[in-house]
Amino acid sequence: MSNKVETMTSRERVYKTIRLEKADRMPIDSGVHFSTGISAFAYYNLRKYLGLDVDNIEIADCGQFLARIDDDIIERFHVDTVILNPRWANTHKWNPRGDYAFNVPENFKATLRSDGAWVGDNEHKPVMPANGFFFEGGWGNLGSQIESYAKRAEYIYKEADKFTMMMGFSAFFDGIDFACDMLTDPDECKRIYQERLNWQIERFDKVNAEMGKYLGAIEINGDLGTQVGLMCTPASYYDVCYPFLKKFCDHVHDTSDIKLFLHSCGAIAEALDYITEAGVDILNPVQIAAKGMDPKILKEKYGKKICFWGGGCDTQVVLWSKTQEEVAEHVRENVHILGKDGGLVFNQVHNVMGNVPPENIVAMFDTAWETAFDF
Repeated sequence: MSNKVETMTSRERVYKTIRLEKADRMPIDSGVHFSTGISAFAYYNLRKYLGLDVDNIEIADCGQFLARIDDDIIERFHVDTVILNPRWANTHKWNPRGDYAFNVPENFKATLRSDGAWVGDNEHKPVMPANGFFFEGGWGNLGSQIESYAKRAEYIYKEADKFTMMMGFSAFFDGIDFACDMLTDPDECKRIYQERLNWQIERFDKVNAEMGKYLGAIEINGDLGTQVGLMCTPASYYDVCYPFLKKFCDHVHDTSDIKLFLHSCGAIAEALDYITEAGVDILNPVQIAAKGMDPKILKEKYGKKICFWGGGCDTQVVLWSKTQEEVAEHVRENVHILGKDGGLVFNQVHNVMGNVPPENIVAMFDTAWETAFDF
């Protein structure tokens, strides 16, 4: 451990990595985004495994049922990030089953159905199946207004050295149904996206004015891929989506120092030329088990064009089903590929699910730390 000397703050380290420059070590993320976090059930088990208190676990995302990552876990695993979303103003304890109990927002209400499923008491009626780990369906807005986000962003910037970002912007792709519309009526799709671009620029400008100097990035969201390829043709993506993505990226870059973090799942290799040309700075979750997403090829083709945020551990198969030793070796291999010469913020591929053994989570993050100074 003596050779592991940090010379940068967490925020400096992440900024430098996003700029594709060599940092003092590879940054590590857990939970800055609702696709880089940990299921509350897995988090409970992890804290218990580490001998930490489990009495005050707060739910950060009620739909995916993700835990807010606490300071002691951030310190234990050398995490360089922190979620922007403010804590709930008022909470109550919710016990879905067994010893599991979590702090949920005051307007979170759920009813236990006769089949053992929980159903949210709101218009969306989200369902957590019996012995499930998350809700299927939306919870709607349970959160805070932009002013409270701005206040927290300022606090993080001034009182901590962590990197944070704001979620909730569009990447101008709306899924498989919209992909069909892109082929049958591209002009209407472009009209819709022009309206969205206008609205989104207005929203960004407000965010930038309120807290831009405290934010590292904003997230733009649009899952493009299935397990085996794009949901749309590359040509239709270039024709319909790319122009609006580029215009938005250009506006953000021209008016701020904020970076663009694209969350897009699946096999998206066929769109990466357009994504990088549009000006996206960060790619997440880097779904390495999907077709065409081989880490070696991604690093070779795009390592000097975009920062990889994820790809450190496959969550579909490896993290939950392999041994600690196998998880560690898998992480070590991916880090050495994607992190060579910088440009990698370590995170697993999407959220740690509720059935992942705590010892595997420890093996993953401890290996990330052990390899973080290797470049």
